Amino acid sequence: MNKYILINRIQVQNANAIAGFTWGFPAITHFLGFTHNLSRKLSTKKEFNDVELLGCAVISHTHQVHTYGDYEKQFTQTRNPPYLNSHKKDATPPIIEEGKMNMTVSLLIKYNEYNGSIGNREDGFIQWIKNACYLQRLAGGTILDIKATQLFTVDKQNINALKRLLLPGFVLMNRAEYLEDHYHNLQEKNKTAELFDAWLDFIALKQQARPLSNLISKYFGNLNKDDANKELVELWNKHLNQPYKTAEIPLELSEYFAAEDNFDKELLTQWKNYMNPDEKTDAKWEYLSKPQSGYLVPIMTGYKAISKVYKNDEVQNTRDNETDVCFVEAVHSVGEWLSTHRLTEDKIKSSVWRYDSEENWYLCVQNKQMSRNEDGEVAYEEPQDGMN
Repeated sequence: MNKYILINRIQVQNANAIAGFTWGFPAITHFLGFTHNLSRKLSTKKEFNDVELLGCAVISHTHQVHTYGDYEKQFTQTRNPPYLNSHKKDATPPIIEEGKMNMTVSLLIKYNEYNGSIGNREDGFIQWIKNACYLQRLAGGTILDIKATQLFTVDKQNINALKRLLLPGFVLMNRAEYLEDHYHNLQEKNKTAELFDAWLDFIALKQQARPLSNLISKYFGNLNKDDANKELVELWNKHLNQPYKTAEIPLELSEYFAAEDNFDKELLTQWKNYMNPDEKTDAKWEYLSKPQSGYLVPIMTGYKAISKVYKNDEVQNTRDNETDVCFVEAVHSVGEWLSTHRLTEDKIKSSVWRYDSEENWYLCVQNKQMSRNEDGEVAYEEPQDGMN
């Protein structure tokens, strides 16, 4: 079953740009909430109540965060409304700090038909979806325009047609497995490493000082590359492509410089400083690569309960007078923006986000849903269809 509703090029104004303690794009919960609300409305329509929305893929085309500043970005703030009739003329309404953005996104919503096919209801169904979208907000923003809405059955014959409609664009993929693998690698090296340390390795721009080595590189570049020296040159070049650590300088290079007596004095001095740098050693700063390749970004993927469930009348200032209340904190993970020209039939299927809840966890997942064994270890299983 590879049936999808493509809501193409949704222009959104003043969407929420803050997700947990990340910013730049709305949390995936916004898009699943948008789809879930459509699903609930659809279930009340007698002519379409046999159609169920199962989840959505998110494709970003353009985005403009309302910020200013070259290096330290700050959110642009406004007074909404600029004045109130209830205020005195000499009073100024307060500024409520918030992060906003404009964006153009496409949603690829997976659906299921329980009574066969939509058939001759297709035109009415598409028009109903489009009208319902205009009546909703997406990530707190106002929908200004939708380029097109159409139904797709994705297979090898028409996948290229779908990709052409989505170009240029990037689909958001969940890369929680990258975070899990990197965390295990850190644990093997340092038992005190935490999951937050692993997450920072993906999202932080990290630099590290490397002692100056221009004379050393020049020496190896001019070295006669016979069989005896070829291995040394390769060792040095390989070492330069790795983060600098004195403990990981190849032993063969150390022995080579220690055994020769006819090195240039400046070259030998630079090598000694390279081997044993101090706070006065000249150095250059290098960016450290992320643990995995790709356009990786921090994302918010759900919530975790941090309190018990309270009765509505036990908590003040709730949204309504009926729903029970539970306090939660945001759950963060790692995502990847994958160019839509790289999509395949399997990747489209795996790009669909769904709800997954278990005990105190309320998450948005792709492909597989989270579960825990008796030892508390996380495992992943194929999700069930449907938006509960």
